[in-house]
Amino acid sequence: MSNFTRRSFTLAALAGATVTAACNNGVGSQGSSRIDARVDSTLNYLFTQYPNTQEIAARSAGMLVMPLITEAGFLAGGGYGRGALRINGSTVDYYSAAKGSFGLQIGGQQFSHVLFFMTEESLGQFRRSSGWVAGADVEYVFKDEGENLRADTTTLNAPVAAVIFGQAGLMAGASLEGVKYTRIIP
Repeated sequence: MSNFTRRSFTLAALAGATVTAACNNGVGSQGSSRIDARVDSTLNYLFTQYPNTQEIAARSAGMLVMPLITEAGFLAGGGYGRGALRINGSTVDYYSAAKGSFGLQIGGQQFSHVLFFMTEESLGQFRRSSGWVAGADVEYVFKDEGENLRADTTTLNAPVAAVIFGQAGLMAGASLEGVKYTRIIP
């Protein structure tokens, strides 16, 4: 049995993220105007398809919109995407999202997600961090059988609410667990 170390895991995750980033997630390097256009389109789709999310947006202190996350994996995997932080409808910063994973996985997928910062404190912690990792403080807004996203009082009282939507590909499930967000200059 081989001894799988943290260094091996980190190298495998970085290799997976590099391979995924090379797949071009559609955002490219055209700068902030391209990211903003994709964020606008993503929010328009979200609010049109899932009108209940407008209430969450209205109550939030800010939103991190990731228009397209691309993931791929074969045992080791990774994911990457770029997006924008919006406060009061205006972009204030740009971020990348990177994810590494290891386990029983094979395939690839793309999806969109929005993090709603429900408190000024959670938004401030996110903005002050040099690299924020999604974890236990994220409450998911789940799809019900009618394909409507729902939020309850627990979700609206959580520090961060996450909506994952627009999933396409041949990989089961989309999760934000372990995704690291880093401020970028597009």
